[in-house]
Amino acid sequence: MSKRSDTKRWLAAHRSDPYVRAAQADNYRSRAVYKLAEIDAKDGLLTKSRCIVDLGAAPGGWSQYVRRNAPKARVVALDRLAMDPIEGVSFLQVDFAEQVGLDTLLAELGDTSVDLVLSDMAPNLSGVKAADQASVMQLAELSLALCDDVLSPGGALLMKVFQGEGFDELLASMRSVFSRVVVRKPEASRDASREMYLLGQGWRNG
Repeated sequence: MSKRSDTKRWLAAHRSDPYVRAAQADNYRSRAVYKLAEIDAKDGLLTKSRCIVDLGAAPGGWSQYVRRNAPKARVVALDRLAMDPIEGVSFLQVDFAEQVGLDTLLAELGDTSVDLVLSDMAPNLSGVKAADQASVMQLAELSLALCDDVLSPGGALLMKVFQGEGFDELLASMRSVFSRVVVRKPEASRDASREMYLLGQGWRNG
């Protein structure tokens, strides 16, 4: 089958996707917002969150959701890709996987502790399953490591992962530092996607 046929089929499925239509109706930048919304409804992510970091934020759907549902919270978003401004969101165009990206985030936060770290980060997938899994787990490990630097006692981390090599070890690491750890597969995640989300609440490693 030609590449053009594959593209047409993907576009047709994308246009018929109920979450794509909902995002357009609700004026969100991405269908991914409904993954966060479902988890928030189940687990109360934004309750009492006064400072939130959004890793891999572009195009900005998750930051939009946070601003609408926790309007008094400070939101710091970052991505290596450009992102159109969102009122009330501080955006840093940096690569979190690089030391300069982490340093820039820490400088922006200053002495402010973070109540919630969100990460919908994903690498550019190569199609080589082992390599892609390693890249995804590296980003997840970096997100967890960030908690040591910025998360306040009782804080939370929600991050995208793929089940596979390294998943069990990451899950064990999270259980050692959070009071509650659950795995979420939101309805808005595409059936063909291997993605899921790990949520840790009740940070106790500070």
